[in-house]
Amino acid sequence: MQIVDRRLNPGGKSLANRQRFLRRAKDMVRDAVRNAAGERSMKDIERGGEVSIPASGVKEPHFRRAQGGFREHVLPGNKEYLEGDTIPRPRGGGGGGGSEGSPDGEGEDAFRFALSQEEFLDLFLEDLELPELAKKRVVEGDSSGVKRAGYATQGSPANLALGRTMRNALSRRLALRRPKPEDMEDLEEQLRHADPDEEQELRTRIDRMRAKTVRIPYIDPIDVRYRQFEPSPKPIARAVMFCLMDVSGSMTEGMKDLAKRFYLLLHLFLKRRYKHVEVVFIRHTHEAKEVDEETFFRSPETGGTVVSTAFEEMLKVMEARYSPADWNIYVAQASDGDNTTADNDRTAHLVLDRVLPNCQYFAYLEVGREDEGGPIGFMPRETELWRTYGKLRAAEPRLAMRKVRHRKDIYPVFRDLFRKGAVEAGTS
Repeated sequence: MQIVDRRLNPGGKSLANRQRFLRRAKDMVRDAVRNAAGERSMKDIERGGEVSIPASGVKEPHFRRAQGGFREHVLPGNKEYLEGDTIPRPRGGGGGGGSEGSPDGEGEDAFRFALSQEEFLDLFLEDLELPELAKKRVVEGDSSGVKRAGYATQGSPANLALGRTMRNALSRRLALRRPKPEDMEDLEEQLRHADPDEEQELRTRIDRMRAKTVRIPYIDPIDVRYRQFEPSPKPIARAVMFCLMDVSGSMTEGMKDLAKRFYLLLHLFLKRRYKHVEVVFIRHTHEAKEVDEETFFRSPETGGTVVSTAFEEMLKVMEARYSPADWNIYVAQASDGDNTTADNDRTAHLVLDRVLPNCQYFAYLEVGREDEGGPIGFMPRETELWRTYGKLRAAEPRLAMRKVRHRKDIYPVFRDLFRKGAVEAGTS
């Protein structure tokens, strides 16, 4: 069976060459994708587009003849230096890409490379994963694989069981006593040195062996076997992500924008990387409720702040639809850190005793104002939630905490929270 790839080459170029280039320059392209993602708006994050990488990254490796020994010479056209002079290093590190021209008229522009939507997202999300994802339940009919189901006498050439076929052929040849090639060679050697009286007998034996060899082929169609497969259900790593967002009056529009950007990235990541992950959106003020995606990202609702209501609503939904015995539970919370003082103990109790024991990973993102940094030497005040979770984090590696104040920090923080090995590496 032959498979011919008839997909159209992107941009009229060779698909094989394009993929070879991506593999060779993957590290530089990956860094360029992440830098470009930080400058994009949320509605453009799923699109492909052009990225820039250093021109040196696209040069083909090549061999050249080496010049042995030490040489001192002055190139033609030189009007400034004499033989033996020390040439100073150019200021600025030499010619490179940029808006300013090189003083000596030389330099290299950055290489711009167009990525499709699939290539852009694959590079952006390739090293992210849901930590501690475990296969907890087999869902009949939802996802199935294939398993070996013995051998068949008919099938596709791609499934030919060469080892079993040769074993059957050997067994048949031994059972039918098919002459061996070395036995034929021995008889022919005897024939060359045989007496005239023995010559006729040896010829007769050789003819019989040749005839038997023709009648008993080396491989017969009855020997051929094909591997057989049958569908079978396989364990499904089902997971649910609870997205808890504070929309109280203390959350400014800038803070809400940071939180929404984080959740949009999370939603995109889950949708692209996992087939069996459900997302539950919960907004809270002094009360919490489960909402749909549109309401979660666009509703202008506001009010007071009681964080424990979000966890109570989450636990209610979890008990109704997502049993921890069957589902991998993940929690992502975004807040400005404010909470009613009287509610801190209840929040800590719910997180420590009921949420963390039942979830695989808890990511807390605290959003702040861009001007919260203060002057040099100024120590910002820790928020209510940051202090509360900080006491729990020392004994619970599944709890990760990060702070974000600028849009440009959303992408690196998101990658840090969901990089591979995030739980094993611990939190900072």
